[in-house]
Amino acid sequence: PVNGTSTSIAIDDYLKVIYSHTEWQAESITPSQLAVRLGLAPSSVTEMVKKLAAAGLVDHRPYSAIRLTEQGEERAVAMVRRHRLIETWLVRVFDYGWDEVHDEAEVLEHALSDRLLDAIDAQLGYPGRDPHGDVIPAADGTLRRPAAVRLDEAPHGFEGVIVRISDRDPDVLRVVDRLGLALDDAVTVEPADGVGAGVGVRRRGGSVVVLAPAVAGALWIAPHNATPARSR
Repeated sequence: PVNGTSTSIAIDDYLKVIYSHTEWQAESITPSQLAVRLGLAPSSVTEMVKKLAAAGLVDHRPYSAIRLTEQGEERAVAMVRRHRLIETWLVRVFDYGWDEVHDEAEVLEHALSDRLLDAIDAQLGYPGRDPHGDVIPAADGTLRRPAAVRLDEAPHGFEGVIVRISDRDPDVLRVVDRLGLALDDAVTVEPADGVGAGVGVRRRGGSVVVLAPAVAGALWIAPHNATPARSR
């Protein structure tokens, strides 16, 4: 259950960032990376990580990366479920733009009861992903994520569909909108002309769009009929 104390909210936010860092790639997060993501001083992060370790929520040794324990991951997945369901609810029911929902969900995820969250889930028809393609865990914590590769790391000629667009930077989402790209679009990775020009993608209609590196690094594509990478 979520309670509204400032300490519990801070713990949830830490766990969620630690979880999301490794959700689509294998490298665990370091304390300095965590400080940057949270916009906090490294000393503050160090103290909180010690508390999380003492509570059995993370494994961490000095000068090493931070990993969630089983207990920490369960709590993180529960918060991720809340956040992504609320984002989906705001887009579908209240016509929020997909670039507008993150900050709103950050507030609401700590306020809604489990009963209301379950009612929202049912009202939406138990969605499997949020507006950005991130997987919404089921109520029991299980999830199935497509085996995907980041667009800027995909080889030329790679064919697949867009399965995730990171919502970390709202400006990137607005650029993706302007380019006319969306989840489930079929694309082929093409060479981009010019050094540092970014990544080219050919759409099903045949036109090629060149994406700046910051945009290409925010898109994940999966081969057609990709099997889920793992389940919990």
